[in-house]
Amino acid sequence: MSHRLLTALPVYNELKSVNSVLDEVRQNCEHVLVVDDGSTDGSSELLERRDDINLVRHPQNRGYGSALITAFNYAIEHDYDLLVTIDCDGQHQPKRIDEFAQAIITSGVDIVSGSRYYKTFDDDTLPPIERRIVNETITKVLNERLGFELTDAFCGFKAYRVSALRQLKITETGYAMPLEVWVQAACAGLTIMELPVPRIYLDPNRTFGGTLDQADIRLKYYYEVLNKAFQALPQDCTKLSSIRIG
Repeated sequence: MSHRLLTALPVYNELKSVNSVLDEVRQNCEHVLVVDDGSTDGSSELLERRDDINLVRHPQNRGYGSALITAFNYAIEHDYDLLVTIDCDGQHQPKRIDEFAQAIITSGVDIVSGSRYYKTFDDDTLPPIERRIVNETITKVLNERLGFELTDAFCGFKAYRVSALRQLKITETGYAMPLEVWVQAACAGLTIMELPVPRIYLDPNRTFGGTLDQADIRLKYYYEVLNKAFQALPQDCTKLSSIRIG
């Protein structure tokens, strides 16, 4: 049985990398969706000139989570079986797209999540220390509260069974969107596995934007999103919805 696979990339002001990344993605996947989240650096015009991708454009920047929500909805509405999400900044390797898709197919799980900390690769780069600490803190909280065994809560390289995405109602539009995914996945009883991916930081000074560049403020934001996600769970998830973080 063949599985219809879509690879989706959120893009916001990625003019330097978008063409080269998309060229490589197209070598590894037939169906490609780009969600241009209101780019203003010329990325939009470049994307408009490509005839080998599907393009959805947000007129204004809505946030990383919003771009992924658009990708989820597109995969559902167009009846794909599998969705792989990959960032467009050059820090993920498109040659691994099929590995992620096959992991869904062969394992039968609902979500395959990349992990930069599952194992060590020869060419790994050191993460910015504050980002590593925040990631470790949130990953530990998720494991304790949801019964997971994650090693990386935030890696954007993921594969989803689209039928499982239909069970999620994601509303968080910012960088904390994956946390809402994890909480809802636990409530829905979705199955999860991790795949190791190299840790590639091409720009250690890459910004989250505004005050989120401050680790303490970013961590507070993540806790707020987690608590909101728990509180929004349906009544049949009473054990989870009673949890408060921080």
